[in-house]
Amino acid sequence: MTKNVRVQYFAILREQRGLAAETVPTQAETLGDLYAELRGRHGFSLPAERLRAAVNDEFSPWTTAVGEGDLVVFIPPVAGG
Repeated sequence: MTKNVRVQYFAILREQRGLAAETVPTQAETLGDLYAELRGRHGFSLPAERLRAAVNDEFSPWTTAVGEGDLVVFIPPVAGG
């Protein structure tokens, strides 16, 4: 079943997508499925293992279910300086 999920991107993902946020229709069941779908669609260079993900403001494992209207945030590693 297709659902609409709000997605926010930070750092390199935002640069590669060219957007900070979007609403995407998806049939992904989990965070991992959603990232794999978006990575294929947008050509993201980072594998999921290098990211943290959050659903509705809570850090979540890649196996977390994604539902209609959820806010998903993908957070790449931050370089110090």
